[in-house]
Amino acid sequence: MNYIIFDNFRRNHLLPLTFIRPVADIRMGILTIREKWEYYLKAKTSSLTEDYLSVKFPIIKGEDNILINGSILPNIKLVAEINNLGINQALVQDAVIIAMRVTADDLDGLDGDAGGMDEIETTSEFLKINTSWEIFAKNNEALRADYELITKERESQALSKTNTLIGNDIFIEKGAKVECATINTSTGPVYIGKDTEIMEGAVIRGPFAICEQSVVKMGAKIYGPTTIGPYSKVGGELNNVVIFGYSNKAHDGYLGNSVIGEWCNLGADTNNSNLKNNYDLVKLWSYNDQTFVDTGMQFCGLIMGDHSKCAINTMFNTGTVVGINSNIFGAGFQRNFIPSFAWGGTKGFTDFSIKKAIDIASRVYNRRDLDFDETEQNILRAVKELTAMNTSY
Repeated sequence: MNYIIFDNFRRNHLLPLTFIRPVADIRMGILTIREKWEYYLKAKTSSLTEDYLSVKFPIIKGEDNILINGSILPNIKLVAEINNLGINQALVQDAVIIAMRVTADDLDGLDGDAGGMDEIETTSEFLKINTSWEIFAKNNEALRADYELITKERESQALSKTNTLIGNDIFIEKGAKVECATINTSTGPVYIGKDTEIMEGAVIRGPFAICEQSVVKMGAKIYGPTTIGPYSKVGGELNNVVIFGYSNKAHDGYLGNSVIGEWCNLGADTNNSNLKNNYDLVKLWSYNDQTFVDTGMQFCGLIMGDHSKCAINTMFNTGTVVGINSNIFGAGFQRNFIPSFAWGGTKGFTDFSIKKAIDIASRVYNRRDLDFDETEQNILRAVKELTAMNTSY
């Protein structure tokens, strides 16, 4: 069986986090959505996504294909239903396609709906993400499910006696270093990934996950549910945060109810508000609706797209959205929507040129011994063109 994960209309509701990745490559819990599916399916997947992303995320077609909605998180029952589909059958819920099975010929003419297929209504309950803020809002359930999935019948590395452990729901991968930290698992499990480091004085309450080769700095205070993706550094105070990976919030400052993409850097003493002074529900910028929409949430902080950075002492308002490749600085509270490729802050913005953006990204990649190659550069160029007409400084 050949498995393909597709983007549907939800992709636009998840911008700016889906500008440089398919929906399935969003991290939520411990794993990305794609990694979850591949874990359950015991098979590799490819992507049906936007044309400008298809070089990096190509589709692989087979004679017999199952297409899966990338905004949906798997579980055992749902996977069984999907694998039981016959040719030209679609699994649906409330007219939204969860999965469909098609031949190679039908795949070529597919237009993203189940027209002409035999529709089967699912009986499964599952997690799905409809909006960017649901990534942190549903991280608790996703993190607990991933923890059970990837630690089942495995033996944890022992925790050093220099640490204080409350509860015993902790799993430590090989190569992790944890010394003189306080870890409370009575509120949820704690997963410490391969070759990570938890420095002295860190205080962590689960549910919490830190992925491969990431670091929690000295004296950090972290409240769950929080996920730190691979190759990241965090310090200061965090509460209900999802960091996709390769990003740093390494210094003091508060970050709460937020999602941070890859290759971001938050300067020392960056803070965000996650609660309005009048305790009202938070509105957040929607790329799909091109206006601010009601999240229905009282606590909502910062959504920051990939490659964006902010200077020391930056202050973000409640419910702020930052696009990709923006560079933000200046005293006072920033605007609560900052477009992609914006350079500036409270005194105004100018255009962040694509040449400068590529130069900086190349330097950042080089620090990780990675190459910001032509494929990556072309994705950035495509997003620059896509967002140019919607830029308002």
